Amino acid sequence: MTITIGVTGRDGQTRSIAAAEGITLMEAIRDEGFDELLALCGGCCSCATCHVHIDNGFEDRILPVSGDENDLLDSSDFRNATSRLSCQIVLSPELDGLAVTIAPED
Repeated sequence: MTITIGVTGRDGQTRSIAAAEGITLMEAIRDEGFDELLALCGGCCSCATCHVHIDNGFEDRILPVSGDENDLLDSSDFRNATSRLSCQIVLSPELDGLAVTIAPED
C-alpha cells in the first residue's frame, strides 16, 4: 500500500509525497529530496537530525516516544508536544494522510 504524507519544509512550502508501507518516515522524506532533513545517523536514533513536528492529530496512531528518542529530542531548542524523530516512525496504513513539518535546525 502507498502512504500519502504532507511534508512542510523549512521554507514553509508543503508537498505531498507517496511512500511504501513499512519504511520509516525519515526514509520517505529523505528519498523525496528534502535536503534539510539531514538524517546523519541513517536512522539509528542517535543524532536527532530527522526531527519533525506531527501536524494533524496523528500522535495517537504512532508508537510512544522511546527513552532514547526522548533524550535526543530534549537536546533540541525546537522540541514541542508533537516532536518526533522521523526515523522512529514506521509507515503503516493508519498513517495515510499524515502531515508533518520539518523542525528548524538546531
